[in-house]
Amino acid sequence: MLFLFIGKLIDFILHIDEHLVQMANQYGNLLYVILFAIVFAETGLVVTPILPGDSLLFAAGALAASANALDIRLIIVLFFVAAVLGNTVNYAIGRYFGQRIFQIKSRWIKMEYLQQTQAFYEKHGALAVVLSRFVPIMRSFVPFIAGVGQMAWPKYMAYTVFSAFIWVLPITLLGYWFGNVPVVKDNFSLVVLGVVFVSALPIMWQFGKGFLGMLKGKKEEPK
Repeated sequence: MLFLFIGKLIDFILHIDEHLVQMANQYGNLLYVILFAIVFAETGLVVTPILPGDSLLFAAGALAASANALDIRLIIVLFFVAAVLGNTVNYAIGRYFGQRIFQIKSRWIKMEYLQQTQAFYEKHGALAVVLSRFVPIMRSFVPFIAGVGQMAWPKYMAYTVFSAFIWVLPITLLGYWFGNVPVVKDNFSLVVLGVVFVSALPIMWQFGKGFLGMLKGKKEEPK
């Protein structure tokens, strides 16, 4: 059952343009609610990181341009609100359960881990919130961990709103402007994979710099 579900999910993501057309024909204006719910769940619930994000924004923009089934202005607003609300809920869940989790007596759960998390988000929290918005799976986990680490609320919300804006607007408009260009439409699955790859580049760059820095530090250690 699990493999069947994963297979269907992968098919939905890779052929999301076709599935959205089918959903528009079947559900009409209810599709707005469905799109809102998917983006909210992907950003707001730790347990649903495999839902489509970047590909959904791109495909929805393309559908708005081709079939007039969606209003581009409305879906941008809905996606933006869903992204901000999702991050807010995810942060609140992490903040509420964080202290309780680390009060559990276990060799794997130690208070020092919480203190390290808090220190990290005091120093790098803004960058983590912004970059994670563009990385599948990380989009679902970073807001929760930011809550666990008790990142300052005003700072967190400022970067949540900013990251939602620079995530939703460009990707949705790219779909609206280029999603129906013949070469893009005929190779939509490859474009979806490309969108996901490009979205992951910032975090890959940061990880790469961190890894090289770690190697450099080891080489410079006195013998």
